[in-house]
Amino acid sequence: MTEPRAYDLHYGGRWQKPVSTERIEVRSPATGALLATVPAAGPADVTAAADAAQEAFDAGWGRMDALDRARPLRALAELLRARMGQLAELESAVTGRPIREMRAQMARIPEWIEYFASIAVGLEAESNLVKGGFVTLTAYEPQGVCALLTPWNHPVLILVKKLAAALAAGNCCLIKPSELAPVSPLILAEWAMEAGLPPGVVNVVTGAGPTGALVCDAAPVRRIDLTGGTATGRKVAARAGERLVPCTLELGGKTPVVIFADAPLDEAVAGAAFAAFVAAGQTCVSASRFLVARPLYNAFCTRLGARADALRLGDPADPATDMGPVISAAARTRCLDFIARAKAEGARLVAGGAPPDLAPPFDAGHYLRPTVFADVTPESHLFQEEAFGPVVSVTPFETEAEAVELANDSAFALGAAVWTCDVARAHRLSRAIRAGVLWINDHHKNDPRSIWGGFDASGWGKENGWDALRSYLRKRSIVIRTASQYDDWFAGKGRYG
Repeated sequence: MTEPRAYDLHYGGRWQKPVSTERIEVRSPATGALLATVPAAGPADVTAAADAAQEAFDAGWGRMDALDRARPLRALAELLRARMGQLAELESAVTGRPIREMRAQMARIPEWIEYFASIAVGLEAESNLVKGGFVTLTAYEPQGVCALLTPWNHPVLILVKKLAAALAAGNCCLIKPSELAPVSPLILAEWAMEAGLPPGVVNVVTGAGPTGALVCDAAPVRRIDLTGGTATGRKVAARAGERLVPCTLELGGKTPVVIFADAPLDEAVAGAAFAAFVAAGQTCVSASRFLVARPLYNAFCTRLGARADALRLGDPADPATDMGPVISAAARTRCLDFIARAKAEGARLVAGGAPPDLAPPFDAGHYLRPTVFADVTPESHLFQEEAFGPVVSVTPFETEAEAVELANDSAFALGAAVWTCDVARAHRLSRAIRAGVLWINDHHKNDPRSIWGGFDASGWGKENGWDALRSYLRKRSIVIRTASQYDDWFAGKGRYG
């Protein structure tokens, strides 16, 4: 992104001039440089895009055989695979995440499209012969137009997780990406047309919160899928409830990582550094609460602090960079507020705690040194609330029961991890810790076949796997009389029900 570009909206299979004249600046979190501008779509823009999606659905995308839908989806996967280098550079520039991270992530993206294109072909309904001479059949059908509201931290990955399932099921999509990282979803809509998807199947409108509300309220929308903050999730859930449309919500997290005394220390520290500081701690399952067995506690704090201090901050485009900036000035201010409050509450600063000293132009970026606090109590703000940045806490525990209690001491229940060499303990804690996704001796691993989603303040519903595909479908029952004789209830012949 060498020169700023003014993007339009993309719906109905082409770039569209917005009716709204308001525009949003997209700036590099690493330097503050202007990268692009996008429209803040208004009511007329959202209505036009939603109508385009409905027209595409009515034109036959939803009635197409799954085998026929799979062909352009696989073509899109191949196109993404061929252009993943370009996509990685774009994602790195807009989000500030190091290019090494983005190349690794983009390499996985096509798998989601290929997976859902394949399993949709194998979706089978059921039939039953029931008493009274009837056969009951079940039938799946797409929901229709689906609203996909996606975040800035994984603009393509999270969009493709939703989009692949929705399209494979036969839906058309109305996408509203985050205003902080809206460019790659627009590009993806253009590439979908190039891959052979019909016009109107993939539609993108850009804007902030008001545009998202318009998308949720658009008359053709029959399903809503949001990844975002818990406060936003509550609003979306309330709106979906008023409209009686289903929704999936993947919201905030406060991921506990439990490290037992039998875990190899070097391995646990390496895993902890990755879990905490990849993406600058800006993922919904970033390790933010480390619960460490007392015998390992001091050594773990020392070594994790050393690993944090050794991470290289700087240009996201440099393959040698380990950690980039947080997404915005507001995000860095929020993290600094967490740091100040943790100090005030008596936590011990082990590493970081301030912005780094970087040379221009990166001195204008939203950088923060990876920060580790030890001796954090369960009552503290840092233990309970989501910083969504590279600020983590370490707390000791004495017994397995105490570890479980501390891990579950949160309103969130999305991700968790356990480090131990004891197989029986690993199985016990995998059931005892309240989380929708739990890793044993690892973190952040994701696959289109592994369901993903949380409970409580972390939302509801599942991404990935058969659960996701079926959530984009509605299931009907068809009852067929096979008996030669018919019922005449009011003539006294036949049975009721």
